[in-house]
Amino acid sequence: MPQLSIIVYGPNAQGHLTELLDSLEAHPLPDAEVIVAGVGDWARETAEGHSPETVVVPLPDGTGNAAARAAGAARASGRWLHFVHAKDGLPAGASRLIAERTAELDDTGATVDVLLLGHSTTTWQSASTPSRDGRLLAGAGRADLVLDEAADLLRLTPLLGTRALRAAFWQAHQEQLTTDDEPYAAQAALLHAGRVACLNQVAYEDRKLRPESLPQLTFEDRFALIDRYESLLALAKDRRAARAVLYDLMVRDLVRTFAGENLPDAVAREFFRRASLAAVRWRPEGHQRPAGIEGVRHALLEEGAYTRYRAFQAANRGRRAARKTVRTQKRQIGAKLRDQQYRRALGRPVDPNLAVFAAYWDRGVSCNPAAVAGKLAELAPHIHRVWVVNKENAALLPPGTDHVVPGTRRYWETLATAKYLTNNVNFPNAVVKRPDAIHLQTHHGTPLKRMGLDQMEHPAAAKGLDFAALLARIDKWDYSVSANSHSTRMWERAYPARFTSLDYGYPRNDVFYRSDAQAVRAARERLGIAPGRTAVLYAPTHRDYEAGFTPRLDLAALADRLGEDTVLLVRAHYFYGGAASPLTGLRRSGRIIDVSSYDPVEELCLAADALVTDYSSIMFDYANLDRPIVVYADDWETYRTTRGVYFDLTAEAPGRVARTQEELTEMFLSGAWRDESAAKARAAFRRRFCEYDDGRAAERVVRRVFLGEPEQALPPVIPLDERTPAPTPEEATA
Repeated sequence: MPQLSIIVYGPNAQGHLTELLDSLEAHPLPDAEVIVAGVGDWARETAEGHSPETVVVPLPDGTGNAAARAAGAARASGRWLHFVHAKDGLPAGASRLIAERTAELDDTGATVDVLLLGHSTTTWQSASTPSRDGRLLAGAGRADLVLDEAADLLRLTPLLGTRALRAAFWQAHQEQLTTDDEPYAAQAALLHAGRVACLNQVAYEDRKLRPESLPQLTFEDRFALIDRYESLLALAKDRRAARAVLYDLMVRDLVRTFAGENLPDAVAREFFRRASLAAVRWRPEGHQRPAGIEGVRHALLEEGAYTRYRAFQAANRGRRAARKTVRTQKRQIGAKLRDQQYRRALGRPVDPNLAVFAAYWDRGVSCNPAAVAGKLAELAPHIHRVWVVNKENAALLPPGTDHVVPGTRRYWETLATAKYLTNNVNFPNAVVKRPDAIHLQTHHGTPLKRMGLDQMEHPAAAKGLDFAALLARIDKWDYSVSANSHSTRMWERAYPARFTSLDYGYPRNDVFYRSDAQAVRAARERLGIAPGRTAVLYAPTHRDYEAGFTPRLDLAALADRLGEDTVLLVRAHYFYGGAASPLTGLRRSGRIIDVSSYDPVEELCLAADALVTDYSSIMFDYANLDRPIVVYADDWETYRTTRGVYFDLTAEAPGRVARTQEELTEMFLSGAWRDESAAKARAAFRRRFCEYDDGRAAERVVRRVFLGEPEQALPPVIPLDERTPAPTPEEATA
């Protein structure tokens, strides 16, 4: 019995079935079967021309989606079923992710009926983009749930392809789920399920076909939306939380359909009448209308006030148009004024003793720019340092830090007159590169993932990046800091410009060679790590195909397995800094500490006995400490295909590689995480990627860029074998 049956169903709409089957063939899964319930000759011929292991169920033209799904499911033998429409797609590795996640759920003993999946959307004219469902999936985490405890999951896009169903559950509810109204089937599956679970990864691609290529919607199709919601509400009549969510969704969708569709007046009146009846009939007891304009819309709908609603619509459109005009005029006036101020400032002489620093899109004093600024204060105190920091983070600056807030008058005047501009990302497009000013690009990591122009081949990761504007920004660079020759080559490839590469090491990594035992002990004390405990830093990276942060490990279970003597330091990627953390319930439990907001990250590295990461560049920095690193690559194929990479991390890892949580746990329990094989891999990794980091990178940068010293006068890079990194926590507390 395979773990997963992938049931592809429907006609070969516009030839997309070929792409889908090609992708399944390119990533075969031993524990899965593929069944194609193909509608029509084209679908049958396409399926039969692919892998001989594919089971083909030919169906006559005109067979509906529900009948096709049922025919495919009748041939399935897997424990779980994944229905995939022939027009849609599956990202690389998606089926493996689903199979592994369902197997994990089966192993827990809990009877989960539905696994909810993340998805992306592709249109006939745009590349794949992740849906907004990621935040809901991230919020639910990896625990299995009763829907009544997480009714907001009904707000997920109602796509049947984003629900993997337990085969036994499908068989028990096949009659209720066999309908051509797929959004209904998707929601009904949740309402019938005993327990549900989530997979916050893109495992389905919803391909939108051009509406003009599809049969035109009839007026009855619009009325069917009302019938769908009434049926779902009837199904949820005894479930208060689910009914409240469905009611909100119904009113929202009915109002949007009425407002957005250009319906003849007679049809619009009938739709409004039926929608009004449904809104009154199913309104939950004690339901509160939303505030503001949306609440007015709800009230008018419930009252059946068609004429007043149309008048309200017209008035609202007029108000929006007027406000938009005023906002546009204000922006234009403000932009013109700022431009004039900046242009006037550009006419003033460059100040040779003024240096501007920024990091991570103006988040504050951190990373390589902070290390350079610190060394500059020591070696050239006559150069005044000003940081660019956004308004939200200005209050968090160290006392006495001179700073400017983006967009202010002093901000533009400072950027216009500074001799030195240092950043680990790029300054805004509007910043002019003056001939006698120096722009220093420090970067903020060693590139595993594709960067710069290399993202052109990966549009889902580039997300509409303006490559022409990118080239204009990199043309302003005078110097580019590099930690190793791999980075130097990749920066020159991804950012082709005339900058000079400074092969000096990353200044932020100096601390790993300049810290002593007292610094290591102090870092652990600040984090509350008791002496004798093993601290494991878990630092996963951002994924372009996920909308929010979900720990890819069951942290509570991992902490339990590793025992009382192990502390997990969990750090989410900074891209998720503003999101509600799924770690809230685990924080400061003693063995799991959320360090997502802890700065500087280098202190976390000093405090940790080992690092667990996936594809984060933190591994290249942490390797300087010569401490164990474990790569947790549970979705390597998806990441590699979606984001693009420069080398195979699983083959050239800095230590052990785990593909499942069980593998990771066993590595720590058995001691494999720090055995001879792990040390050998780490040594090779350090030789390649810690090439220039020796504790004097910031000094070399300051002397060359700010003091103008010649290359031959700079401190030479100390050979790797002659360097002494900071002591390990075990050594520091001996």
